[in-house]
Amino acid sequence: MQINEIPLSPDNQQFRILLGDTTYTLRIIWRDTAGWIMDVMDSGGAVLLSGVPLVTGVNLLQQYPQSGIDGELVVITDKGAPEDPTKDNLGIYSHLIFVQV
Repeated sequence: MQINEIPLSPDNQQFRILLGDTTYTLRIIWRDTAGWIMDVMDSGGAVLLSGVPLVTGVNLLQQYPQSGIDGELVVITDKGAPEDPTKDNLGIYSHLIFVQV
């Protein structure tokens, strides 16, 4: 099992990243009511996942086995931080982790 933190900042962002052996594009956007939302695209830009809320303690990919992503995406927070990522603490006190199994 290999565990890697995906570097994030508390800003809307889009970037390419290697997860396992495949390159994806992640888009992370703050939505006032919904909080942080993630979209995942393949290397050609086709949307694999859209509107996935960044909530803690669960495998964000579990309900999307058709995505083909080989691993788990999990949000964790530092001790004492709010349970879910806030507008100002993403990447600081809350972290997106990729677990390759």
